[in-house]
Amino acid sequence: MNKPHKFSVLAIVILLILLFVSVSVAAASPATNQALVTKPTATLKPSATLKPTQTASPTKVPPTATKVPATPTKAPTATKISTPTKVVQPTATAGPGSFTMAQTLSDGAQLDTLSFDGFGFITGSLGADSFFPPGKVADFWGFQYLRDNDPEGMGHNTDFLTRASLNMFSILTSDQKAQLIALANSQATSINDYAYRRFVLMTAFRRMLSGSLPAGTTGLNQTAVESFSADLYQLDGEISYPRAQVMGGILQNLNTTQKAYLDAMVGKSMNYWPVVAEPVELKGLSGDVKTAVMTYAGDMFSWYSSTLNADVYFCPERQGTYFGSFYLKDAPAVGNPGYSIGTNITADYGQYFRNSLTSSQVPLITNLVSIQKPSLLSIVNIRTQIATELRKYKSGGSTTQATVTALMRQYGQLDGTIIYNYATNFSAVNKTLTVTQQAQLTALRIQLLSSLSLPTTAYLYAAPISYPTVQNTDFLFK
Repeated sequence: MNKPHKFSVLAIVILLILLFVSVSVAAASPATNQALVTKPTATLKPSATLKPTQTASPTKVPPTATKVPATPTKAPTATKISTPTKVVQPTATAGPGSFTMAQTLSDGAQLDTLSFDGFGFITGSLGADSFFPPGKVADFWGFQYLRDNDPEGMGHNTDFLTRASLNMFSILTSDQKAQLIALANSQATSINDYAYRRFVLMTAFRRMLSGSLPAGTTGLNQTAVESFSADLYQLDGEISYPRAQVMGGILQNLNTTQKAYLDAMVGKSMNYWPVVAEPVELKGLSGDVKTAVMTYAGDMFSWYSSTLNADVYFCPERQGTYFGSFYLKDAPAVGNPGYSIGTNITADYGQYFRNSLTSSQVPLITNLVSIQKPSLLSIVNIRTQIATELRKYKSGGSTTQATVTALMRQYGQLDGTIIYNYATNFSAVNKTLTVTQQAQLTALRIQLLSSLSLPTTAYLYAAPISYPTVQNTDFLFK
């Protein structure tokens, strides 16, 4: 009779031990979510406040400085990709001279581009949105046309700008080089301010995408977005105007030997340009200043041989640049000399994105082509006027800062209309995506970028930075 009793006591003891061990293990286990987010090691503040200097702008909420959260360090787990209903096969690189404003403004090019923007925005992050080529600021010198129309398709090789810049810089006199370096020193802060101000719009657009709207609002305020964009483009004009003065003055005074050297490069592919070592004057410059000098030199080479049409030209993705598409295309090229960016990435993945949508979702993307067209056509007209004014410095003439500023504000307002519509429609699509669609789009992103899918930092142009503190963006909603 004692055996059953002993067994029961033993069983109770064992159960108590097991219970004690399980409680101890649970208490020692860390919270799962803690490992998914890393905070930036430092908060970088722009040298100038991000508060816009708008005229006739809506009432603004004071900049109470909300910190932008860091991006998860781990990329999403890949999901098997469903084959698109229609796959766009890559085509050969277009020949020289084929990239024109007519091609840029075509419905097909714009549809692919804005679809690619939507894909980048919905699958990306604020860090990816902030990646922005510095050459897109103050871009009235024909360099984009030169790049897109290289006779052997080398314009999107990572060595293209370097080769153009070093050839141009190396033939300048000591005084001419000093002028470019002085200009870079005077503009470095403004150039960085331009990039930091972009975070205000990008943060607001991400709030729209996630549905994190201010209490009592229903969406973005189009007027506020347009006004902020006008301020941003005014800064672009304040950067462009002195560049035209300095670069135009140097080009106007090139000697016969310098012109002969450049003439031997004009019209030829990058493959036939001389390979030039970095001049001693560039060594020791800070990163920001050196980048600016290299940008000026490359622009001077293109401006030397360009026409007005080349100055006005922009690639299809030049407008509406807040949605992460530049990161999708350019991230693998950063730090990879000799790397060429695929010319069909935009078309292919824009098509894949549309193929993943339902018949009720697709019109939110395709209708943007007609919605934005009046703004795009007006932008071409404004860019023509701006480029015409700036070109006066190439021939000994002049214009005024006020003239350029007024035109640039119009330019910015038009781009503000475009980005307002993009952010609104992309967010509407995102709101209706199924779990399956989200997984498919995430897998497409990983297919394109692999381990680079989501950056762990923000970017100041193409340079990684900690996430900056951004002013309260409530004033951009209504």
